[in-house]
Amino acid sequence: MARRTGSADLPLHGGRVPPWLAQRMARLGAVVTQAIVHHYGRDEFLQRLAHPFWFQSFGTVMGMDWHSSGITTSVIGALKRGLAPMQDELGIYVCGGRGRHSRRTPDELTKLGDDVGIDAPRLTRASRLVAKVDSAAIQDGFDLYLHGFIVTRDGKWTIVQQGMNGQNRQARRYHWYSGSMGSFLDEPHAAIDGPRQGIVVNLTDRRAAASRHAQLDLLATIGPDGIVREFRALRDEPSAQPYLPHLIMPAHHDVRAGDIMIRRLHGTLAAAADLGPSDFAELLLIPGVGARTVQSLAMVAEVIHGSPYRFSDPARFSLAHGGKDRHPYPVPLKVYDETIRVLKEAVRKSGLGNDDALTAIKRLDTQARQLERTAKGPTFEVFVSGERARSSSLDGRSVFGREKDLAKRTRESS
Repeated sequence: MARRTGSADLPLHGGRVPPWLAQRMARLGAVVTQAIVHHYGRDEFLQRLAHPFWFQSFGTVMGMDWHSSGITTSVIGALKRGLAPMQDELGIYVCGGRGRHSRRTPDELTKLGDDVGIDAPRLTRASRLVAKVDSAAIQDGFDLYLHGFIVTRDGKWTIVQQGMNGQNRQARRYHWYSGSMGSFLDEPHAAIDGPRQGIVVNLTDRRAAASRHAQLDLLATIGPDGIVREFRALRDEPSAQPYLPHLIMPAHHDVRAGDIMIRRLHGTLAAAADLGPSDFAELLLIPGVGARTVQSLAMVAEVIHGSPYRFSDPARFSLAHGGKDRHPYPVPLKVYDETIRVLKEAVRKSGLGNDDALTAIKRLDTQARQLERTAKGPTFEVFVSGERARSSSLDGRSVFGREKDLAKRTRESS
């Protein structure tokens, strides 16, 4: 049966992802996908995308704004670009996207059917039904504007959609996963992310099954007025709603100490320090990996290997590569590029039968979880202050420009 796994509040934010970040997001998204598929298979990757907490953390570790609705568009876009050159090798295809790209989903699926032999008519029907369910069967005040369809060679899929409530400046993200779905109309979602809206019309609730059948009968017998009466009866009937995890993404744009679990950060820092940068570089046979890169790799390793409960504080993953709006600090391009380079080399070696490098990265995640119970470390404020202080030396960059250029202009104007 289908299951709803959680929800989250997503503030709307404008702006565009700058090219220098979009290109890196595509590369990092692709290599993380390769690592997940290598260790756990394609189905596991689809299930990760269908999990709202993991999806938010995935976008955050890429340097996107940690709490905003823009993560959805940027992650789908990054995966579509990054996986395109290797989609046949991985057997994972990304269709759709935002706006006009979402309307091209049926054409893209049809082309996939011609190219790789998947059942395009069945998948196209699924795409259209999912869009109709989230726009008509669930009437919650959000207008759909994004439809991402991720499908594997064997016909399994995850759909990520997002709707906008412009008046409230909020977004809601809907997750679907074919592997857990029993029916398009009987609680089909893997998850729905977005702000609580009070009472909504949700005809996909299993408690509404009788209403769905009754509405068909009413339409045939007493017409639309009968359907209206049935809606009112459904709306006014009290019933218990089972508890589901609810991730609340606050309106504040900066990352604060209360947004992260500090013991998990301390575990990550301790694992990186315990392995030691020189030992880690020697283990991977990749020279030049510094201590700061190992810290980021430890957080990326958690995205690859972590269990669902590990992603309840997605803000923590912004401490890997910062954020494009300088929250919690500018994106350290030297660290970001080094992280991608290490992961790509590890994946390349695994393709040649040498798993030592990927195993070492996995050990980072294991070590961090073991150490977080006892590890001590800096406060959040001290950690962020240190990152900001060395931002220029790490080629820190944001939508406002490079940190070293901003610092130079500040000195010249003072």
